[in-house]
Amino acid sequence: MKIFVTGATGKVGSRFVPYLLKRGYDVRILVRSTERALPLKEQGAEVVVGDLLDNENLAEAIRGVDAVVHLAAQFRGVSEEIARVSNIDASIILAKAALDAGVTRFVFSSTSLVYGGISRINPCSEDDVLQPVLPYPRTKVAAEQALLKLYREEGLDLRILRFAFVYGDHDPHIEEFSPIMSKWNPSLQMSLVHHEDVSQALMLAATTQDVNSRVYNVADDAPISIGELLRLNRFPEQVPPSGGWPSFSPCDMVLDTTRIIHDLNFHSQYPSFYTAIDKKASIDPERAGA
Repeated sequence: MKIFVTGATGKVGSRFVPYLLKRGYDVRILVRSTERALPLKEQGAEVVVGDLLDNENLAEAIRGVDAVVHLAAQFRGVSEEIARVSNIDASIILAKAALDAGVTRFVFSSTSLVYGGISRINPCSEDDVLQPVLPYPRTKVAAEQALLKLYREEGLDLRILRFAFVYGDHDPHIEEFSPIMSKWNPSLQMSLVHHEDVSQALMLAATTQDVNSRVYNVADDAPISIGELLRLNRFPEQVPPSGGWPSFSPCDMVLDTTRIIHDLNFHSQYPSFYTAIDKKASIDPERAGA
């Protein structure tokens, strides 16, 4: 089976592509920089140089693969206009190119941030109403809706994955985000997902038959409190603001993963952050620990 991947040199893609190659899949990647893609090429990936927004031969680049996995996105540090073009327009262009190439299976990487903006008393479900406030998840919701329209009107075999907070495999995501998390109520619970399980979910979404037009939450089995996560990573003790910790709803950042377990036979290799610590697979084995 051959899989076409965008965003292959990003945080998720640079781990996902080797994951596929080690399991015997053929992988073709679209990149803008051959230099950044060199490590993946050396591992066996087929490299195509191009840009989603400026590529007349995109359908030809896709032709002959069995599935497209779209990971490329703009997250932080860009204007809303750039985020819209990169996250919405580019996704539509890629999906239409895949259809033109005769490739219908399309895996779209989304985020659990789409559940923001609404207080929730139950874990976030794939069928929940979405009203995110932040620009990035708003673009992801718009892209999801546009791709679902292509499913309804043109037969796109769509699988959308909404990832919880991603960590592990020396990704500094927790460390980068700790200044923001330190201001949150330490009792707030949050779902996490290790990079190994991100890759597992993407592979299952790309290879499993008969699940088109489905949305899946991807997370581990044991949400963790913000206070515990920061303590385990040995960040400074949280200091409450003068007015006390802000209130929160219990499930604002907790995901229900029933659907992906049932449909795709997903079983987390890192069911909790403690498992990652035990396996020395958290952000920094020297830093994280009880």
